[in-house]
Amino acid sequence: MQPPFNGTSRRGFLRGLGAAVTLPALDAFSPLLAAGEGAKALATTASGAPLRMAYLYIPNGVNMDLWRAKGTTASYKMGETFKAMEPHRADFQVFTGFEQKNATAGGDGPGDHARGVATFLTSARARKTAGSDIQLGISADQVAAQAVQNLTRLSSLELSADGVRKAGQCDSGYSCAYQFNLSWRSENQPMTPESSPRAVFERLFGAGSAKERADSLNRRYASKKSVIDFVQEDAKALQRYLGRNDRHKMDEYLTGVREIERQIEKTEAMGLPADPGVPEPKETPASYQEQLRLMMDMMVLAFKTDSTRISTFLMAHDGSNRSFQEIGVSDGHHNISHHQRNPDNLEKIAKIDKFYIEQLAYFLDKLKTTKDSDGQTLLHNSMIVYGGCISDGDRHNHNDLPIVVAGNAGGAFTPGRHVELGEDVPLSNLYLRMLNEFGVADKRFGDSTGALRKV
Repeated sequence: MQPPFNGTSRRGFLRGLGAAVTLPALDAFSPLLAAGEGAKALATTASGAPLRMAYLYIPNGVNMDLWRAKGTTASYKMGETFKAMEPHRADFQVFTGFEQKNATAGGDGPGDHARGVATFLTSARARKTAGSDIQLGISADQVAAQAVQNLTRLSSLELSADGVRKAGQCDSGYSCAYQFNLSWRSENQPMTPESSPRAVFERLFGAGSAKERADSLNRRYASKKSVIDFVQEDAKALQRYLGRNDRHKMDEYLTGVREIERQIEKTEAMGLPADPGVPEPKETPASYQEQLRLMMDMMVLAFKTDSTRISTFLMAHDGSNRSFQEIGVSDGHHNISHHQRNPDNLEKIAKIDKFYIEQLAYFLDKLKTTKDSDGQTLLHNSMIVYGGCISDGDRHNHNDLPIVVAGNAGGAFTPGRHVELGEDVPLSNLYLRMLNEFGVADKRFGDSTGALRKV
């Protein structure tokens, strides 16, 4: 007996009273995967599995002395900052030599924090204005999203751990839109990120129009049912058509989704943390680490269910003065980033760098332990960029950028090494290579001089 899947799409849904849960990769979908919905080359690995890309941004520069790797072979020595990444040595590569020239002052004067965030994914120069006449450029993730917008339910997923700002003045005459938005649909239209884990969860697991989603939420809240409880009968009905392996996958997946939902409910019940010095969303988990990891969990779920193949995560905006009491740093991050070679400040920056790297290690572990539809892992079939647009926070320099690339891109990348580029190379060259691997045949992006081959 054949399961009641829609043959025009390999994305299956469990629908119940307006709610929807996207299914994980199941053996029952194998014929559809092999057919490839028309054998697409876009956003697809050589095996036929989905290819994903994600960009994670860290603010205010790093302690470069402890970041830098030594040696360029597979046996290179990681910088001290990367201790938490040792279990993933074979899964990522560290680059030395990337730059973003359009983030430099040029004739625009101060404003490196706003320019840094704005330029990181666009490789374009932001028009200096605090008004509505913002002008930048399309970001790499949105070039990809526009190419594959019909392949997944969400063309892309934009996340932030900061509040949302689209207007006002934030940094030396630059609009807040530049500093709080990593992803740009066009030269004057940012993709507003979501900073509430609850809202992201509902976006991933909602169905229908905005009104239908709202009605569904109201009914669930009224009956105190979770997303999983709400569709449980449909899930049981579908399981009759699944083999033992698929039933196990389904149970494991629904349990995982429910656990994330419980975690969100718990953190919402605990209320707001102390003011970190940046605008906070209405629903914020009790700790910064908890919020980061919840967002990463949902990125993994979005990739696992093929809800989207593209995501950006502004872990914090440049200029963020968040303190890190949980790791013993009570000073604001931006304040101590102007370290003036003060050993105490440099030590505190190193602690913050390690904190962020630990979150990256958590994310990679989640991707690495999640099987994909072709038997590989999500990490193997992904291209993950982690880093920022400032190298040394005291100098505000936009060359020698701290950049990590994780994942194998389905076999196209060669992780497990330190890559010394030997000269200043536009970061856009990396983005162009990623776009090409994604199936976008563009020959130029931003200020690129050619697709990077050393990756």
